[in-house]
Amino acid sequence: MDLFSVAAERDSLQNAPLAERMRPHTLGDYMGQEHLLGPGKMLRSLIESDQVPSLILWGPPGSGKTTLARVIANATSAHFIFFSAILTGVKEIREVLKEAEDELKFHGKRTILFVDEIHRFNKSQQDAFLPYVERGIFTIIGATTENPSFEVIAPLLSRCKVLVLNSLTEGEIAAILRHALHDRERGLGALGLSADEEALAFIAEQSGGDARIALNTLETASRLAKTGVISLETTREALQKKALLYDKGGEEHYNVISAFIKSMRGSDPDAALYWLARMLEAGEDPLFIIRRMVILASEDIGNADPRALQVAVAALQAFQLVGMPEGRIILGQAVTYLATAPKSNASYIGIDAAMAEVRKSGALPVPLHIRNAPTKLMKELGYHEGYRYAHDYPDGFVPQEHLPERLSGRRFYEPQGHGYEKSIRERMEWLRSVSGRKDKE
Repeated sequence: MDLFSVAAERDSLQNAPLAERMRPHTLGDYMGQEHLLGPGKMLRSLIESDQVPSLILWGPPGSGKTTLARVIANATSAHFIFFSAILTGVKEIREVLKEAEDELKFHGKRTILFVDEIHRFNKSQQDAFLPYVERGIFTIIGATTENPSFEVIAPLLSRCKVLVLNSLTEGEIAAILRHALHDRERGLGALGLSADEEALAFIAEQSGGDARIALNTLETASRLAKTGVISLETTREALQKKALLYDKGGEEHYNVISAFIKSMRGSDPDAALYWLARMLEAGEDPLFIIRRMVILASEDIGNADPRALQVAVAALQAFQLVGMPEGRIILGQAVTYLATAPKSNASYIGIDAAMAEVRKSGALPVPLHIRNAPTKLMKELGYHEGYRYAHDYPDGFVPQEHLPERLSGRRFYEPQGHGYEKSIRERMEWLRSVSGRKDKE
């Protein structure tokens, strides 16, 4: 490589996103996956002895699959080829296979072929690799976010060791962020920035175990930090989502639909009919009105009267069948039913609480005993082991944990004591008394 090439590569790296610049080059720099790379662990020993076998690296985005491949590339004496299933066609596959064959034939050098997103290759493309792996012409390392039991052909899968990479913990993400903040050569150290610990913790929490998202967020926050300090407020701004905007000229339109919804929620059928009439006379699209009624049937009535959703959906279907002007009668019937139905927003609160927890804690692992296990590999990994089939027990119920371990005992749905939810609440209390479950507040 000449001086111009070196300079070009340096400039390219400097202009690259922070997540790319901060990729570790050695095992010592790599963070996370201690179950595979900790002292004395199998993969670490294989890398250090340059005896890496064919592997399938299976893990969520940002868990370090491609980075691990680069670490292996820097540690091995073998010829290493990076290969992306997204950008590669049949022609490129043949060229790479020929290159690996020539390396062994003319230089006596084995090849390690890293295939990023191997699940994107179809069966025939994966078949092309098989004879070369069998003959030892190259070692293949495939990276995938998808279950290899379904996405990698069985003959190739049987010749590879499947390694499961986990989402990075919040502590590991925070450590990566601190390193990037202080690294003067590849990170943000030259900017002289500091960051509040609560800001780094917030990024780590919101990244969902994805180091790439975390580093990109830190980079954005560094550009917004006007005082030289990355604060919690700055990171919130860096992570914010664009809100939908309404046309200000349509304010009265939204005032009336708001009055209509609030009248039904407040169990006032007379006011609800009045605002319905106002909208119909003004030429409002009746289907828009009915869609809002369908939402209200779940949001504000829910399981206090499960028939409310059926009535709203039936009104939608019936109106599409007859149209106006007779459709106003269908709308009137549905509106008065919804307005006089018992009210509960427990389902609405429940789903919002569950979604808030998901955003907070990320994609927590599904407990092994309730995972599906249709393949041999999944059974060997402990999937489905210990699962108890509810219908095999009296009353069709057996105490069993269905939430991730970290959320054990968490309650999201709290049925209220009126309408049909009264019966639901009684049953849930009975189920909890039978199971002896202790709930988290």
